[in-house]
Amino acid sequence: MSPPLANTGDLLPAALDGKHAIRVCIDRGGTFSDCVGVFPVEPSAEFPSGERTVVVKLLSEDPEHYPDAPREGIRRILEIATGKPHPRSQPLDTDNIKFIRMGTTVATNALLERKGEPCALVITKGFHDLLKIGNQTRPRIFDLSIAKPDVLYKEVVPVDERVTLVGYTMNPRQDGTSDKQSKAAVLGKSGEYVDVLSVPDWDAVRHDLQKVYDSGIRSVSVCLMHSYTFTAHEEAVGRIARDIGFTHITLSADLVPMIKIVPRAHSATADAYLTPVIRRYVDGFSSGFDRGITDMRVDFMQSDGGLAPVDHFSGLRAILSGPAAGVVGYAVTSYSMDERVPVIGFDMGGTSTDVSRFDGRLEHVFETTTAGVTVQAPQLDINTVAAGGGSRLFFRNGLMTVGPESAGAHPGPACYRKGGPLAVTDANLLLGRLRAEHFPNIFGDSEDQPLDLETTRELFGKLTKRINSEMQSERVALGQAHSDKSIEQVALGFLQVANEAMCRPIRALTEAKGHDVQRHALACFGGAGGQHACAVATNLGIQRVFVHRLASVLSAYGLGLAEVVHEEQAPSADVYSDSTLDSLLSRLDNLEAACKEKLGKQGFDDSQIKLERFFNMRYDGTDTAMMVPEPTADNTFVSQFEAMHLQEFGFVHHGRDVIVDDLRVRSMGSLAETEYGQVYMELQSLAKKNITVPRDHPAFVEHVSVYFQTGYQDTAVFKLDDLASGDVISGPSIVLNRNSTILIEPEWIATVTSEQLVLDHANTSLDTFSSKAESRVSTKELDPIQLSVFAHRFMSIAEQMGRTLEKTSVSTNIKERLDFSCALFDRLGNLVANAPHIPVHLGSMSHAVKYQLERFSDDLYEGDVIMANHPQAGGSHLPDITVITPVFKDGDIIFFVASRGHHADIGGILPGSMPPTSRELYQEGASTMGVKIVKKGKLQEDEIKRVLLEEPARYPECTGTRNYRDVLSDLKAQVAANHRGIGLVHHLCAEYGLAVVQAYMSHIQRTAEAAVRSLLKETRKGNGGIQLKGQDFMDDGSRINLSVEIDEDGSALFDFSGTSSEVYSNTNAPPSVTYSAIIYCLRCMVQNELPLNQGCLAPVRVVIPEDSLLFPSATAAVVGGNVLTSQRLCDVILSAFGAAAASQGCMNNLTFGVPAIEENGKHYEGWGYYETIAGGHGAGPAWDGQSGVHTHMTNTRITDPEIFERRYPVILHQFSLRKDTGGKGAHKGGDGCIREIEFLESMSVSLLTERRVFSPPGLEGGHNGARGTNLWKRYMPSKKEGFHVLNLGGKNTVVVRPKDRIVIMSPGGGGYGHA
Repeated sequence: MSPPLANTGDLLPAALDGKHAIRVCIDRGGTFSDCVGVFPVEPSAEFPSGERTVVVKLLSEDPEHYPDAPREGIRRILEIATGKPHPRSQPLDTDNIKFIRMGTTVATNALLERKGEPCALVITKGFHDLLKIGNQTRPRIFDLSIAKPDVLYKEVVPVDERVTLVGYTMNPRQDGTSDKQSKAAVLGKSGEYVDVLSVPDWDAVRHDLQKVYDSGIRSVSVCLMHSYTFTAHEEAVGRIARDIGFTHITLSADLVPMIKIVPRAHSATADAYLTPVIRRYVDGFSSGFDRGITDMRVDFMQSDGGLAPVDHFSGLRAILSGPAAGVVGYAVTSYSMDERVPVIGFDMGGTSTDVSRFDGRLEHVFETTTAGVTVQAPQLDINTVAAGGGSRLFFRNGLMTVGPESAGAHPGPACYRKGGPLAVTDANLLLGRLRAEHFPNIFGDSEDQPLDLETTRELFGKLTKRINSEMQSERVALGQAHSDKSIEQVALGFLQVANEAMCRPIRALTEAKGHDVQRHALACFGGAGGQHACAVATNLGIQRVFVHRLASVLSAYGLGLAEVVHEEQAPSADVYSDSTLDSLLSRLDNLEAACKEKLGKQGFDDSQIKLERFFNMRYDGTDTAMMVPEPTADNTFVSQFEAMHLQEFGFVHHGRDVIVDDLRVRSMGSLAETEYGQVYMELQSLAKKNITVPRDHPAFVEHVSVYFQTGYQDTAVFKLDDLASGDVISGPSIVLNRNSTILIEPEWIATVTSEQLVLDHANTSLDTFSSKAESRVSTKELDPIQLSVFAHRFMSIAEQMGRTLEKTSVSTNIKERLDFSCALFDRLGNLVANAPHIPVHLGSMSHAVKYQLERFSDDLYEGDVIMANHPQAGGSHLPDITVITPVFKDGDIIFFVASRGHHADIGGILPGSMPPTSRELYQEGASTMGVKIVKKGKLQEDEIKRVLLEEPARYPECTGTRNYRDVLSDLKAQVAANHRGIGLVHHLCAEYGLAVVQAYMSHIQRTAEAAVRSLLKETRKGNGGIQLKGQDFMDDGSRINLSVEIDEDGSALFDFSGTSSEVYSNTNAPPSVTYSAIIYCLRCMVQNELPLNQGCLAPVRVVIPEDSLLFPSATAAVVGGNVLTSQRLCDVILSAFGAAAASQGCMNNLTFGVPAIEENGKHYEGWGYYETIAGGHGAGPAWDGQSGVHTHMTNTRITDPEIFERRYPVILHQFSLRKDTGGKGAHKGGDGCIREIEFLESMSVSLLTERRVFSPPGLEGGHNGARGTNLWKRYMPSKKEGFHVLNLGGKNTVVVRPKDRIVIMSPGGGGYGHA
């Protein structure tokens, strides 16, 4: 079809025809493709700059009309620009195109939908299941089915090769000697020496790869242990693969030369899986052009915000291609290098919202997880929340929730006329914020109908009736008056909930990193963002919002502003010092030269290249590295690192070495200097004109009625294209853009500039600018809208406390394994919100808070902080230390905040404080019923030393903590996390008022109670009221017995009578652990989202016989009760309810280390290591069990194998799945793991495990999972196999010698149902 006739002034001048003058940028999204074309025209009043911008928006998939959306967009742009037809049947003429730039979701969609290239993974023998196990955590701790994506590779090829690092960083002597040292050590690229333990049989490698090739696979990734520094074996495998004929080969050492084999292998596999898909797409796209396409510049946006030539574009760097372009777009248009107001990007689309931050430099992260795949690659720091225009609306468990389910494009929201559900778009339509009359008629099966307001109204009417009915019953029970909500109030309530959900990642991106969110501007773009921008900004206290005229296509527009980027990176392991700096800088110079050479080959000279040089730095003994830019002349790398560390984490480690892990150079080529934030200069010089009489303005369309907080208000509608620079509009108003609608809410003012709509809040004082929520929210009537908002706010407080603790801690256990929990409690110590951290902490922390409230009674003052860990004081086991802080207002306690963290060593008879053979509590380390470690704001370090160092050492064969420095640092981190929570609580009270906050704390607990009662009623109904029973046995024969009686009102008695007596070992579990298991299991069995709090236990009465396994005496050993008996409790409870077969029933605790020693007059610090090991997951009525995953009461990460070997004198020979150890059944149980560790120095090793005698039971006819086994392979060269193998049983401590090995084989999960 020929283009419509156009004025010649709108067209490309004839003199430029065929002169490559049209610039094309395309964002190919999952639903729509946005195409922006810019070309010269004759200057005129309409085009004063002499350039015209054309926007084409079309469906990304529409095979009935065109084969490729971006190519179709270019065809239409060419027709518009030239006024000449460009038939689809002919290759597109490239003579008029200057360049094509594209961002694409092709890679992202292939990853999400698992539609990539079949590929194989070549990996070191013993690690063939490593990517299946990953870091062993489960994605959602309350998901009984543990749904998670599968691995990307189709085949795996183990290679019998092995290298390991010389020396280890935990060596207290640090004198360069180690049993790892050998004369054959090779210097690696990181500067570390490597021992080559075994070289592959290359004929065997060729045979195995040929077999893979013959199966039809043509793409392969290679990742071998320590290949980030020793690349020879990977390179040799790559050469063999090329000889065989593989068409795509990814070597992890070339792709991501960074330590950590798990994310590096994921990255290499993702590249092998996605790059062929990208190449096919590019080839298909290019095939529709004439031969000139090969000589024209075609660049693709990478995940790091830089462009790459088409032949350098890879799948790994394409995962965030589309969103990255949007970040560049708002960064250039909304940030001023003079004003330096940081900007938050708010990109709200159909299914999700992406948020990011820009403060003059693109913020990158280097390890991210997308669709279950953890990759190492520079990516922009973009956080995504499942709340978009298509997010579905639900009323569940008394809460209004938005998403994460989406209506998608088909059927879409209810108003799309395809039978879809209610979504956010429907709420905006009902309230008048979206105008159906200004939408194109493209809906319905025939795609020629307008938006359907009537169906939306009908469905909201039904939902509102249901909400009113349920809330009336709730209010009657509370003795409150009831007034029905209107459908408009319900719709607005859902928008408020959606807005709060979108605020949570913004707070995480700003406040959690030490930035004041109110000191930012908000840049809003994406198709749905304009309706929510003012409300989100108001919630956050942000005063200014930028909405670009091309906001709905800003990602495409941003491509035109982006720079071509090339990066070089090299590994390092040097300690930063004066003696190493020259060498490090010299290596940076080499990387810089390589960058310049690469960009030079792309046509950039030195004047067009900008460079950024970085050291990736971390403190010795930690894994938290920071990418530090090269400092100015009056600064140093280390001082800049310390400043960044202080900004984000709140502390610096004085006197601790700083390690340089990686060297990085980022080079950017640009043909023109980027001009940032021109909007600020324009605002300063703009002659502003208030539109006081809207209907007299040429941009005015109509007055409509729009619903806001105070009800319907008369609202003027304008067309943005007809508004002039300097026009000022007061809210409420609606501005119609070409592809989006912008809502200017009451108390907001919009100023029109040449490129932007700038929204400013009428109140410019940060001190008084708020949503005035206190006057809006009543304490007298339960409001489901505010209930849902407060659920988000309470959980956000606990989450931000957790982020603070993770960042400010120093130990591996807390900072890296994430073995901690943070929570918020009401003034009586009842749990209000517990972030989803470690399940075994869930129910027990409330007991700890209540105990201290009673213990200190009238002796608590503002600034006091309490430390406790004794089982009788609500503790779980002694290494889990709880830090509790009361929150005061006007001299009264109004709330409590608390954090619990697992400390690596608190003394006792063995390093790690997890002795497998303890009989008495004192043998497990320091204990306290409760002591103030901060009094009225002053740290009581003498008291801390007394509890942690002096008291434990009084007992026979015991010491105090073996690493006091780290324990003290982690306690300070817990205090800091609590302080963060206090600040957030006070902010919430200032916003809503104390009475409102406390009222909704009670309401949210009753909501959880109602959901659990509903679950229990359904259970009673389903089994006819029969008593539920469950029992299981510990390996020592101790029985856990449970009966559950459920009443008609949904209350239940959990009776553990018949449970065995307290044991003279350490598997005793304090009552708080039983409560944790109950609250966890109940939460898992409630299918929908539910705030976890004390209300979950309100319908439950628990009977535990005293002096039993589950209610031991004050001196009983309990270390195993927390990590073993807790797991068995979950199995018993879930089997009683028929919910799931038994999982591995164990955490497989491994501890090793050496004590501090005095030698030749020198003191050498001791060290300890602790890990828990995954196993098999129990199957259920509708799922197979997962293999190699943590279940139930724990979800801690495991240390990456390469970090493990760098840090400790060990070689990890195997970490794989234990095949066929899951129980058979209609649904099979998950398999356990095998973990084999060789020790290179003498040390103490302890194992604390279960399910080595009794198998994990199946359910409903399913078979049992396999028992676990622990082996000690004592090195004996005289033996045929070189080892004398001993079975260690479930609990043991041994002293290993060099070359001894420990093998842990964890249990499988039970099967479900008859096979």
